[in-house]
Amino acid sequence: MKETKPDKRKRFRVSPLLGLDAWIDSTLYELRFRAAETWEDLTIFFRRFHVSGWRRAIIEVLSEGFTWGTAGSVVMLTLAIPAFHETDKNWRTRDDFAVTFLDRYGNEIGQRGILHRSAVPIDELPDHVIKAVLATEDRRFFDHFGIDFLGLSRAMTENLRANSVVQGGSTITQQLAKNLFLTNERSLDRKIKEAFLALWLEANLSKKEILQTYLDRAYMGGGTFGIAAASQFYFNKSVKDVNLAEAAMLAGLFKAPAKYAPHVNLPAARARANVVLSNLVQGGLMTEGQVVGARRNPATVVDRGRLESPDYFLDWAFDEVRKVAQNFSTHTLVVRTTLDTGIQKAAEESAEYHLRQYGKEYHVAQAAIVVLENNGAVRAIVGGRDYGLSQFNRATAALRQAGSSFKPYVYAAAMEKGMTPKTLVSGGAVSWGNWSPQNYSRKYLGKIDLTTALVKSINTVPVRLAKDYLTTAPIVALAKAMGVESPISSHKTMVLGTSGMTVMDQATGYNVFATGGIVGMRHAFTQILSQNGDMLWDWRKDGPKPHRVLTETAANNMNIMLSQVPEWGTARRAVLPMTRVAGKTGTTQSYRDAWFVGFTGNFTAAVWFGNDNFTPTKELTGGILPAMTWQRFMNYAHQNIDLKAIPGIDPTMPKQENVVAENSTTDADSEIIKAGERPRVLSNATVQVLREIDQALKTSPKLKLPLLPTKVSAR
Repeated sequence: MKETKPDKRKRFRVSPLLGLDAWIDSTLYELRFRAAETWEDLTIFFRRFHVSGWRRAIIEVLSEGFTWGTAGSVVMLTLAIPAFHETDKNWRTRDDFAVTFLDRYGNEIGQRGILHRSAVPIDELPDHVIKAVLATEDRRFFDHFGIDFLGLSRAMTENLRANSVVQGGSTITQQLAKNLFLTNERSLDRKIKEAFLALWLEANLSKKEILQTYLDRAYMGGGTFGIAAASQFYFNKSVKDVNLAEAAMLAGLFKAPAKYAPHVNLPAARARANVVLSNLVQGGLMTEGQVVGARRNPATVVDRGRLESPDYFLDWAFDEVRKVAQNFSTHTLVVRTTLDTGIQKAAEESAEYHLRQYGKEYHVAQAAIVVLENNGAVRAIVGGRDYGLSQFNRATAALRQAGSSFKPYVYAAAMEKGMTPKTLVSGGAVSWGNWSPQNYSRKYLGKIDLTTALVKSINTVPVRLAKDYLTTAPIVALAKAMGVESPISSHKTMVLGTSGMTVMDQATGYNVFATGGIVGMRHAFTQILSQNGDMLWDWRKDGPKPHRVLTETAANNMNIMLSQVPEWGTARRAVLPMTRVAGKTGTTQSYRDAWFVGFTGNFTAAVWFGNDNFTPTKELTGGILPAMTWQRFMNYAHQNIDLKAIPGIDPTMPKQENVVAENSTTDADSEIIKAGERPRVLSNATVQVLREIDQALKTSPKLKLPLLPTKVSAR
């Protein structure tokens, strides 16, 4: 058989994959070669820009500046993002409610809604009105893009020369951004948000729309919003008819409406108007000859007496009305509120008195108050020191840590579990996981009854109650059931009041103790009527029905304990001469917040002192200014009324003979007050001056008087 030889061509046939591999290799080589050539060309090109010596130093500084500037912009944008969520709302539309408010006795106290709709189109405003506003608020309004760096530099220069703040650098757009979306809080975070929102407004609105909205929305004093409403209020005429002197007075209100409101301080308003006229001349918008007539004949205003509108109360009541009246066929309403103007003025006076008297001493600038009659009617709201400077309502919107004033909610949950004021609990050290809270004095006690623990504000006892007997869930649930709407954290530290609460919520919660355990009684108004007088809503018929959240026994036990706090605990300065008081003080970490929330058989009131920027006070505790402020206006509120007893409490006034023991363990609110010692009503500085005068009188030489004649001849 003939043997077949193998075909050598078939044995050595080249695979197609080898060709592909060769192509890939050559292509990569070519790409690398081209990349090297390109890099060399770029290197040669950029060598033209190579600098050395002092020029290199400048380039390095600029590079670092751009790097940090970019990083800072990213950080600022991150901080500003939450503010942009506000722009998603339909903020352009005006409220279609027109509400006239009456006090509890039927006297008109203000309006909301209707004043916003009295705006006049900007094309119909007199030329001198527009010029007066721009000359004073933003001369370069039509030249900048929302932020005026030239104006800001000029303002900083003038402020440095005067060594004080005499000019502001905010543009009209920035002020509008603050009015529409932000609060008056003085913080870097707010200024960053304001700047970004100003840019957003410039991108979404024309200059004409921005100016129109600013003129319509700004607060102008006297409870009015917008320049058109202010013209009607102060001059009883349309803004289209105001003369130059009146326009200057209106333009002067934008800076500080409460300070320059002409119906309150006409000389100050005229002085401010004169500044506006000078601004018109300095800005080149008018000549001195054009404004001289307005200088010689300043504006006069309609005599409205010293009308002081309870604006913080009205803002809150307006929001409450809108919740109820959304489905009414008419939105032009007359609302009879629960406001008592006497108590409102007493609360405002008490807060202002103590801030003036002791504000510098304790480094505190703000106060907020809510007063409820024990039937749930809100009688007064103080949302801050000056509504004209800041419309932010610290009584209903500010969340501040409650400190020890939160402890009654913990003890109330314990009372619901069957404990009593005499129940003994260990006052020793306690650890909850990796948290080991301490008492203010760093001392601990053995067995102690709950009354003493609450009165002396011992921290370890409520922590032990929550850890060993309750957990935090029932405490949070009870606080919510008692009417607290603020977000209460379920974290274990909430037992000592680390959660933020509003003053309104504190007054609402404590009112449950004052009513013997009943909730659901708080209300801002009793009746809503149409413009024709038809009854649309009545509290007694349409309001929510009160219900019990604390058993009568638990409520009485709480009142027994809370009534001891003013008598031998941390709230001695809150004692009233005519009736017994119950309540609790509170002071937070670094003395940032000071509280006293208390009640009698007639009224419940919460008082807060602190600073808007959360800076610490100078060791201010709830037992000092808050208790003193509470005592001052409550003393007025209890005049000429039928005094009622606190549920479960003997109304007989106890003798003030208890003294805090030397070995007591207390928190920052506690003070050792000797028996019979009266609360301080004068500041340390005043006392020192009086002592110096007394010493000077004692050491001064006696006056030598001439001797009188013994006989006087008759004529």
